[in-house]
Amino acid sequence: MIKLKRLNGETFVLNAFMIEQIQSLPDTTITLTNGKKIVVKSSEAEVIEKVTNYYRSIGIFGSEKKQVEE
Repeated sequence: MIKLKRLNGETFVLNAFMIEQIQSLPDTTITLTNGKKIVVKSSEAEVIEKVTNYYRSIGIFGSEKKQVEE
């Protein structure tokens, strides 16, 4: 779950697994898998960062590791 703000300043929590698409139109618009659209104050990059951090926190998206050449 990620915490975001609507354009009117209202805070809400969004299930990151429901996100299908994020666009800047110029406001950041999140399209959910059910077709619903939500416009938020955060930039597209900020939403992506929040989603990535959430995935890392639950172990779905691992940290980057450099491969060591043998």
